[in-house]
Amino acid sequence: MPKMGHFDTSLGHEFKRDVPVPRILIGRSHHILQGGKYMNIFESGLNSGNLIVTSILVIGLLYISSKARMLDKKGANAAAVLGAIVGGLGHWTWLLILLGFLVCSHKATKWRFDEKAELGMCESNDGHRGWTNVVANGAIPGLMCVFAYLSGDYDAWIWMFGAAVAVAASDTFASEIGCMDTRVRMITTFKPCQQGENGGFSPNGQLAAIVGSSVVAILTLGAWALTAEDSVFNEGLRLGGILAVIGWLGCQIDSYLGALLENRGYLTKGSVNALAITGGVMMMWIYTGMPL
Repeated sequence: MPKMGHFDTSLGHEFKRDVPVPRILIGRSHHILQGGKYMNIFESGLNSGNLIVTSILVIGLLYISSKARMLDKKGANAAAVLGAIVGGLGHWTWLLILLGFLVCSHKATKWRFDEKAELGMCESNDGHRGWTNVVANGAIPGLMCVFAYLSGDYDAWIWMFGAAVAVAASDTFASEIGCMDTRVRMITTFKPCQQGENGGFSPNGQLAAIVGSSVVAILTLGAWALTAEDSVFNEGLRLGGILAVIGWLGCQIDSYLGALLENRGYLTKGSVNALAITGGVMMMWIYTGMPL
């Protein structure tokens, strides 16, 4: 684990000063031509290049969610607002991470949907996600973009953003895939329990949780490699691996909170999701040296 302190945006200079690290730097073209002037599409935050690409992606989000019936009307509106915050204050590549999560989670939701509906384990009658789900899973990633914008340390905060999305993806995959596995045990007692019960876990659910967090880790690594000022790919691979593990751990936190508090009526599902995501962000924040 890296020592505590300021997070070096070069991702490796402070953590491994005494150890030579093979450095594979990621090259990129920063500009496109617009009206005779160059516009930077790889610069994060409120600049014309980033905002134009973000706007295109938000429009694409609305179109895809409507065509594929991913979100209901209020859910799509909430996702558009969240997408504008993520892309505008963060970067459009961060929005791609969120879009990847949305598409993959929708596929997981639709997997064996009719069977899940018969068992009463669907969030809606038609597989749509509503605005409450968007807020529960997207509010904290959006907050990470605000912190990134205020601090200006995008190279660091992208990993906290990725951790938030990874926990959400891991939990969604575990819930949607694992609920069809009959080998379910309660996470607090390891005794058999009902399919779909809060706090239950299964072999298939655990495997799906790892897949979900790994997908987000790969997307985050790609976004970081494209936008970081000095991308050391070896360090990115390390952080990506840690991110995948943290996403899975966040899913376990969600299960514990579901068993201990949600089942007793102390917390709602949305509150449990938000707390688990916060736990994942805190783990990544501590690991990266608590950047401010």
